[in-house]
Amino acid sequence: MKSAALTLQIQTLPEEPGVYQYFDKNEVIIYIGKAINLKRRVNSYFTKNHDSNKTRLLVKNIVRIEHIVVVSEMDALLLENNLIKKYKPRYNILLKDDKTYPWICIKKERFPRIFSTRRVIKDGSDYYGPYTNKKMVYILLDLIRGLYPIRTCTYDLSKEKVAAQKYKVCLEYHLGNCMAPCENKMTEHQYDQNIKAIRSILKGNFKDSLHDFKSQMENHAVKMEFEEAQKIKEKLEILENYQSKSTIVNPKISNVDVFSIITDEQYGYVNFLQLSYGSIIRSHTIEIKKKLDESPEEILSLAIIEIRQRFNSQSKEIYLPFELNFGKQIKVTVPQLGDKKKILDLSERNAKYYRMERFKQIQIVDPDRHTDRLMSQMKIDLRLSEEPRHIECFDNSNLQGSNPVAACVVFKNGKPAKKEYRHYNIKTVEGPDDFASMEEVVYRRYKRLLEENQPIPQLIIIDGGKGQLSSALKSLDVLGLRGKIAIVGIAKRLEEIYFPEDPVPLYLDKKSESLKVIQFLRNEAHRFGITLHRNKRSKGAIKSGLDTIPGIGPKTKESLLKKFKSFKRIKEASKKDLIELIGTSKGSNLYNHLHELNNKN
Repeated sequence: MKSAALTLQIQTLPEEPGVYQYFDKNEVIIYIGKAINLKRRVNSYFTKNHDSNKTRLLVKNIVRIEHIVVVSEMDALLLENNLIKKYKPRYNILLKDDKTYPWICIKKERFPRIFSTRRVIKDGSDYYGPYTNKKMVYILLDLIRGLYPIRTCTYDLSKEKVAAQKYKVCLEYHLGNCMAPCENKMTEHQYDQNIKAIRSILKGNFKDSLHDFKSQMENHAVKMEFEEAQKIKEKLEILENYQSKSTIVNPKISNVDVFSIITDEQYGYVNFLQLSYGSIIRSHTIEIKKKLDESPEEILSLAIIEIRQRFNSQSKEIYLPFELNFGKQIKVTVPQLGDKKKILDLSERNAKYYRMERFKQIQIVDPDRHTDRLMSQMKIDLRLSEEPRHIECFDNSNLQGSNPVAACVVFKNGKPAKKEYRHYNIKTVEGPDDFASMEEVVYRRYKRLLEENQPIPQLIIIDGGKGQLSSALKSLDVLGLRGKIAIVGIAKRLEEIYFPEDPVPLYLDKKSESLKVIQFLRNEAHRFGITLHRNKRSKGAIKSGLDTIPGIGPKTKESLLKKFKSFKRIKEASKKDLIELIGTSKGSNLYNHLHELNNKN
């Protein structure tokens, strides 16, 4: 059985790619896995019937879950590999062969070789990758060797040995795959120019190489060498479609701590990523409650010291979103672009998701705290003088001027107070005049609240733009409530928020919780108003259709309405059904009358 804490963790997991870690009661990682959708994958462990005893035992021992959000499935695969090798969890049996992913190595030597390897040796050589697809490594190596004559032999091509003519050309030279630097048929400068171009390709910089290849292709075409031109074209297509390396791993970024921060009115959320040899080996996010409205710089400074002490980090360099000073012993880098910036962005992404998950958890286990935070945020977003604990929203409803009605819905602490919803029949306005209708309804609502000594809301929301808002303000002026109640209008087309006497609307973020509450209010008012409007139209149709029939009184009409719901269904009813409901005389009379109407139509 899942504990309440575990259930809550699963409910609030993001539906994003990432890596999850299962902990047992001793706080030991017992399993690490990857997922395209973290929430769906983790939830499947607890909802499916597992055939494997190992899986059932694993699920039984899970006490806590941690996760790291990444950008793509490939990143999740690489990160999973790094973490499994570091922690060696009990239930990851595939670890026994300690398989690693392939890299492309440019060897540090005279006339460097280029080859695939699974071992990264710190000898000054350059490594690119790792690649999760072995086939891609072969394609790249084949592409490079096809475009540049690179040696594949393991000879020691020192100046002394080449000068002493220790080696002879091999078959690769005769096939055109190598220019025989072993016999000085290619200078070191020429070879290094090719290596420079290959480095650019492996880094994802194809501009120069593409230009050179296109020139080669055009030259072959001019010389009528169409087969050679086609070969270059095919390799160009591979090169153009290829994406170089993962954003998760870069072997040149080593022994670095990465920190990012997201803040709101009450809390700061700091994410920490630890990199070793370019791989993420740890991710941790903490929540820090503000005491004196501390700045992000102050919160992050405190968090960095706490986290580095907690994890005993000795890294000499840290990546941050802004400059901070930690003395000469720690180098602070604020990345602006490239792989370093991508890693910092990933850290910020994890902080954002942690904050979202905390909101969801708080909403479930501590609704009062969630409400306090929401009200505080609405006060800031809507520029209010106090928190809008009591909100009322108005909407008009009419169809081509018929049966005009209005609705007022009431929210308390961000939630519907349905017992306080009110419908209004428009009394003083003739025809479809939304502005005048809004003026009437707002006046009637707050005149009554004042007369009955009822509490008035902190915020009124008008469904409509500047016109409807101005009409509502007229009523507040008459009642002496102008300035005592905050009032805004929301226009449907672009969700603009209008304020009194301000021609420029406010546009809230589409994901803003404040906007979602306002939209909820507006939709509720529309739904509530349209319900009354439909009922009025339906009753009006039945009344007008039955009033002309002799012998059909109010009680009979009520019985017919309860049974058939609409005038259309009454007209479609059989004579037998009508007689059974209202008697032989009335039933026959009604049926004959409606039948005559149908024939005329």
